[in-house]
Amino acid sequence: MGIGRIRARWARWGWVKRTLFLAFFFLIPAPVLTLLFFRFVPIPGTPAMIFSLVEGKGAHYRWNGDISPRLGRAVIAAEDQNFCRHWGFDIDAINKAIAEHKRNPGEPLRGASTVSQQTARSLFLGYRGGWVRKGFETYLTVLLEALWPKSRIMAAYLNVVDWGDGIFGAQAAAEHYFGTDADRLTSLQAARLAAVLPNPHRWQAARPGPYVARRTASIQGRSAWVVRDGLNFCLE
Repeated sequence: MGIGRIRARWARWGWVKRTLFLAFFFLIPAPVLTLLFFRFVPIPGTPAMIFSLVEGKGAHYRWNGDISPRLGRAVIAAEDQNFCRHWGFDIDAINKAIAEHKRNPGEPLRGASTVSQQTARSLFLGYRGGWVRKGFETYLTVLLEALWPKSRIMAAYLNVVDWGDGIFGAQAAAEHYFGTDADRLTSLQAARLAAVLPNPHRWQAARPGPYVARRTASIQGRSAWVVRDGLNFCLE
């Protein structure tokens, strides 16, 4: 079938059919093929990096396939202690967040996003979009968990996560904050990087204030528990 005939057939389709076809493609084949491809290939960039460039903050990023396991343990201790056990969503954390919000309805709902959810969001969506974005994030998290092993999810997360002011991924963060490579991070440096993840644009990993210093010490202790209790078994 020639190109001209394909174009003519596409033109005869109504705009509704074309819209439904494109919606189907971008909801199912496109993300599935993308995830299958990047299961094995380093990720070249993310929407957040593009936004950072547009805003004039730059995007310092370099993939590192050999990040220190200390950082993965620190992130599990700080962000997602059930990472190796859940299937993308930590129901206990969600229920605790809802219960806390009911006790303090004036406070914003505390996030209970897992590393898997944050990875799906970083790869496809960026940080804006409200409940619509959250719906797509849920769908993409299911795909991510189905198509990638946990070790790949963690590797992608550590390589693309925003560490503040145009610094993306563990390699750029290690270089910027500590003048080292991501595969040489000490337990203290890993804990500091994990400590600032909830608010990397406000908190400092290199020169931590009192709160970040306390949080760092806590994460270091919990990282030892992660190893002791085998909470990182999916990364070993």
